[in-house]
Amino acid sequence: MIEQANQQIEKDVRDILKQVGDDPERAGVLETPQRVAKMYGEVLAYQGETIFKDYKLFETEETDDDQMVMMQDIPFYSMCEHHMLPFFGQVSVAYLPANGQIIGLSKIPRLVDFVSKRLSVQENLTRDIGQILNQILKPHGVAVQVTARHMCVEMRGIKKANSQTHTTFYSGNFKTDRQLRSEFLQLLK
Repeated sequence: MIEQANQQIEKDVRDILKQVGDDPERAGVLETPQRVAKMYGEVLAYQGETIFKDYKLFETEETDDDQMVMMQDIPFYSMCEHHMLPFFGQVSVAYLPANGQIIGLSKIPRLVDFVSKRLSVQENLTRDIGQILNQILKPHGVAVQVTARHMCVEMRGIKKANSQTHTTFYSGNFKTDRQLRSEFLQLLK
């Protein structure tokens, strides 16, 4: 199935090269169709997958006070579903453990990869990270901030280089407790 899909992508890329006025047999682009097919396999590795399974939960001592667990500046690369151009940046995630449940720290960047390696928009990417973490952990709250640059803004259309887009997701105590939300945002600075 993957081989058949790659062959179709290669054919389509050759057609695109012709349509934009290039010669698909020109030495510089001769291997481009194969490279593009391979690239799509990498950057869209989780396209069509809906269930994140690559995580492990651990038990920890339960306390009465909310201990924020935060990982910040996780790099990501994704593809805009509107123009199929890259957008990339950093994700910061925090959660308040409940019932002594914590997630392995390396699993948070894996979750970011799972969500970002498919066609999306930044707003959905932000929400999906937060919602999946909520489903897995059932914590007292989740906060997610994504800061990204979009090539559909920088390379085409308005052409505004280095502009950044910020999106946030809050649930549970992060949504209802302004002081907690403020603490999360202060830690990002």
